[in-house]
Amino acid sequence: MKTVDFSLKDKIAVVTGASRGIGEAIARTLAEYNAHVIVVSRKIEGLEKVAYDIKEKGGKVTPYATHVGKKEDIEKLFSFIKSNFGRCDILVNNAATNPYFGPLIDAEESAWDKTFEVNLKGPLFMIQKAASIMKENNGGSIINIASVEGIKPSYFQGIYSTTKAALIMLTKSFALELGPENIRVNAVLPGLTETRFAKALFDNENFYNEFVKKSPLQRHAKPIEIAGAVLYLASDAASFVTGTCITCDGGYLI
Repeated sequence: MKTVDFSLKDKIAVVTGASRGIGEAIARTLAEYNAHVIVVSRKIEGLEKVAYDIKEKGGKVTPYATHVGKKEDIEKLFSFIKSNFGRCDILVNNAATNPYFGPLIDAEESAWDKTFEVNLKGPLFMIQKAASIMKENNGGSIINIASVEGIKPSYFQGIYSTTKAALIMLTKSFALELGPENIRVNAVLPGLTETRFAKALFDNENFYNEFVKKSPLQRHAKPIEIAGAVLYLASDAASFVTGTCITCDGGYLI
């Protein structure tokens, strides 16, 4: 018997925002450790490519299109999961949006509403549905992908930072409530990571240079470097870890 077990054999994992970037890296990693991964995003086309690549490497995967900002879509997703798999062992809330890059004082209501819809309301209802299934199967692991922006906001990212700060508190609140059900709830806080989602930050030379200057490792992250922390929290290696945040930021928050 292994003393530290990272295997996800026989586990059913759900990863949102899995068509590219950090979500794709997480889905591939969980599949490599033998989970059956349900990859979720708004559009099926991007998911099908990810699913094809995972299957080519011998992994188990099911693509399913869902808008995580819409409660009715979330209900359909978990109805599908329960009918076809009967269980949900791992949930990774990775899907996020950041439609507004600018000063808070000029932010419009539509940007506020859209960011909260996807970044906070989505994870809330995803956790509710996943936890109801996990309770029937002796527990599970929920991982929310927050951000260092939830701890230390940057200029022109006020709405996004606010949602990520709230997601950190949502993580802790659910950890407190779901612990007695053997459901662990944790968060991963990436720093600047090379994804299409973060393109505006990479294109802003001043922001990028400021981040690198403040990071002891003096570089940005690749998506796979975030996936390792998720694997740890999803596995039995983290069986006594709940309500915590793992920061993957190259030391930015020191």
